[in-house]
Amino acid sequence: RAQAPIEATKRHLPNLPWEKVPLGKPFWQCTEKELKGDPAAPITYVFKSFGDIHTTVPVEPHESERAGRFVRQAKTECGIHTRTTSAGSPHGGALVDLMVKDAAKAKELVDSCVKAVELSERQACDVFCLLHGAFSPLRGFMDETAYKSVVKDMRLPEKQLFGLPVTFDIRDVSGIKEGEKLLLKWKGEDVAVLEASSIYKPNKVVEAKEVYGTSSLEHPTVFSLVQETGAYYVGGNLHGINSVAFPYPVQTPAEVRAVLPEGKPVVAFQNRNPIHRAHFELLVRAQRDVKDSTLLVHPTCGPTQPGDIDGVVRISTYEALKEETKQEFPMFRWAYLPYSMKM
Repeated sequence: RAQAPIEATKRHLPNLPWEKVPLGKPFWQCTEKELKGDPAAPITYVFKSFGDIHTTVPVEPHESERAGRFVRQAKTECGIHTRTTSAGSPHGGALVDLMVKDAAKAKELVDSCVKAVELSERQACDVFCLLHGAFSPLRGFMDETAYKSVVKDMRLPEKQLFGLPVTFDIRDVSGIKEGEKLLLKWKGEDVAVLEASSIYKPNKVVEAKEVYGTSSLEHPTVFSLVQETGAYYVGGNLHGINSVAFPYPVQTPAEVRAVLPEGKPVVAFQNRNPIHRAHFELLVRAQRDVKDSTLLVHPTCGPTQPGDIDGVVRISTYEALKEETKQEFPMFRWAYLPYSMKM
């Protein structure tokens, strides 16, 4: 219990101004009055479990357990990530959909653009995730205010947890002014219109140190950030013209949710590697451990780091296993996420 909020990035520190109260039972079995005490504490934090792993720092009762797992520790997640009942609520409360449904409106947006930009594969992945709500509650690339808030505090300005900045980099901003629109293209096709409401030059050394814990160019994502991405960021609302087409099958968050049976437990597996036998045995046993559950196999297939196996090859291993096992394991669901991993 605390008298004032304590930043998520500082809750691992010793001697914080809060009172630790053992309640003798899991927090989710407690009433709000039991959690807050008498007199009621303005702020309460609880430890949540993440599968068989407890969060390393406490979170507010309404926050996801992801908010407290492995904070500032040299650990990463791989394999079985979470178990929940049905799909759960989208981050921020509502699933964002930025696709423009009206053809006349889409044409008007395209015609109003002052410049066209061809996307890199990483940018194309980010555009897909933004347009279809995988990055909910974001409605576009982060402006300078949101960017600085996420880099410093891992929070959006509205205080929602967001661990990594989602930015659109560009090398040259000549001919672009704030308030104008950019046409984003992928392999020659119009995919989105970006309102350039914020054009700024980030401090990439600060970004690298705060986000990845190092500014060393030996870190592959830091190297990419400093050496390969553009010097400027453009932030603003995004409007979808056509969904980004990838050389492998992908599903939007809404499509994934539609194949998860309502009210049944969901065991989710996320991985960036080609699937191998140990992975598959893990899937089978995890699904059997949760009675009457659906297992969602949800690997990332976007670019990772130099030396990794190509996304098309990685996904082909899942497609082959899906075909071989569909009769024996009809409770499995397969969906591929075009996410550009930052590692």
